[in-house]
Parts: sequence; structure tokens; C-alpha cells
Amino acid sequence: MFGRDRFGRKGRRLAHTALWLALLLLVAACGDAGYGRNKTFDGAEGKIRVVTTIAQIAEPLSVIGGDRVVVHSLMGSGVDPHLYQAALGDIRKLANADAVFYSGLHLEANMLRVFEELGKTVPVLAVAEAIPEEKLLRDEQGAIDPHVWFDIGLWKEALAAAVGELKRLSPRDAAYFEANREAYFARMDALREEAEDMVAQIPEQQRVLVTAHDAFGYFGRMLGLRVVGLQGLSTEDEVGLTDIDHTIELLVEYQVPAVFVESSVNPAAIRAVIEGAKERGLDVRLGGELFSDAMGRAGTKEGTYLGMFRHNVETISRALSGKEG
Repeated sequence: MFGRDRFGRKGRRLAHTALWLALLLLVAACGDAGYGRNKTFDGAEGKIRVVTTIAQIAEPLSVIGGDRVVVHSLMGSGVDPHLYQAALGDIRKLANADAVFYSGLHLEANMLRVFEELGKTVPVLAVAEAIPEEKLLRDEQGAIDPHVWFDIGLWKEALAAAVGELKRLSPRDAAYFEANREAYFARMDALREEAEDMVAQIPEQQRVLVTAHDAFGYFGRMLGLRVVGLQGLSTEDEVGLTDIDHTIELLVEYQVPAVFVESSVNPAAIRAVIEGAKERGLDVRLGGELFSDAMGRAGTKEGTYLGMFRHNVETISRALSGKEG
């Protein structure tokens, strides 16, 4: 089994005081004053200790890793990874991990220096960067879209890279991880087929998905939806009047019945679109809340990757096809 003494982590920590100082200085620069005992991995002896940034990585790995891993996600429900900055408690968790997985592609932009320093002593992997670049989407300015978990096929590639690291860390558990990976990926494939069937119920002209920011490009490409995000790829982008007016024109042209807010993004711009469409004689309703950059609360269906994805597809299909419920 995978144990603490096997890799001499205690000695490794003491040997890298300089790393601690660099990371603590980063936290101080963020203005965090909190300090406390790190209990993230209490009772985890003999297991691989994993820390991830987003739950879209953590929850699937907890299923695939089973009882051989303990997985902790830094970013919970409603947390925006584009804006997230590491706190002192986060750095303590990261430095006590056996492996750190983040999405990459500039999603966690404010944490890149932390990962760079941490990677000198702890295995750190940007899982989405294992995906071949030609499969990735770019915006009009050439920036890569980091929201790859909304393409089930691409997210399988990202998760496979993380599973490969688990196998490397604990070769004796490789067959166990591989069997769990195959079973979980089969569930992902079944969900994709289910999603395709649900989207097929939407009238073709109304397959227009309008959300708060441009997080659903891969989702739209996979399922045949035209996607409009009021903000750009990052929630740091501003929404202008031109963006709102263009979106209203699109809604009127295609008679789109609903738009959507996101759990981790301010809904103000979407509400402005609804009001603007009403002034143009189109009664656009709020179709529901989607999970984009963050999943639902832990312990709920939406707090799982598969449950979050299914919630989004069901919400979109029901609203755009005009069904109630």
C-alpha cells in the first residue's frame, strides 16, 4: 500500500524550507492572515493524498481512486476558479499532498506561481494540458478555452492523465485504478448518449444557449448547440452594452425562449438581456441555473461530475424545448 514513510515526505518537507518561505510570501501578498492546523489528511495513512483545484477533477478521481486515495478539492460550490487566489490553508494542504492536479489552460491563473514553486518537490499536473492542442477551442483573440470538462471525450483524456500519475505513484494499485477508470468512463459515455438524446428534443432553430460567460463552448460543440456567453472565457472580462444588444438581437431572430444564469457568476447581465428582449416584444424567461466553473454542493447529485452534467443538460433541454417541470 501507499504509505507516508514509503516516500519520506517528512524529511522532504524539512529539506525544502525555501519553498515554504516562497509560498508563504505569496499568501501574504494575497492578504491572508489565517493560520491553523491542517486536518485535510487526518486518518489517511496508507493512501495517496491528492489535492485538486476544481471539483470536476476531484470527484471523478475519488470514484476512480476508491479506497486507495483521499482527494481534497480546494474550490467548492459557487467558487470562481478564474478569480481564485490561494490562502495559507490551501498552501499547507498542497504541500502535504502526494500529488496535485489542476485543470490548467490558464483557468487557475492566479495560482500559477504557486504551482511552479510547488512542482519542485511535489508532483503537479495540469490535467487539461494533456489534451492535444488541435482539439481545443480558441476565442477570437486566440486564447484557449479552458472549460474542457464540458466535452466528455476531452475530459476523459484529462482524467486519464491524472489516473496515469496515480498508477505511477502506486504501481501495485495500477490494475485497481485501471478497472475503476474503465467503469467510470463507461458511465461518462452513457451520459453523452443520454445528453445527445435530450438535446435532440429541442427544436433546431431554438438550439441557442445564452449564458453569463463563455463557459459552454465545448458543450455546444459536442451537442450541436450555438453558444453565446455575455462575458468572455474568463469572468474577469467585462460585459458591454454591445454584447447585450447583440445577444438580444440573436434571441429575437431565433425566437429563443430562455436564457440561463450560472451558479458562480453574477446574474446581472443575463437579467439585463431578459429585460431588453421584453422591450423588443420577446418574452424570454430565465431557464434555470447552470453549473459552469463550479459544481454543486458536495453530497448532492449536482456535486458529482456526472450529476452536474446531467442537471445542465436536463435544464437546458427542458427550457429550450418549452417543456415545463
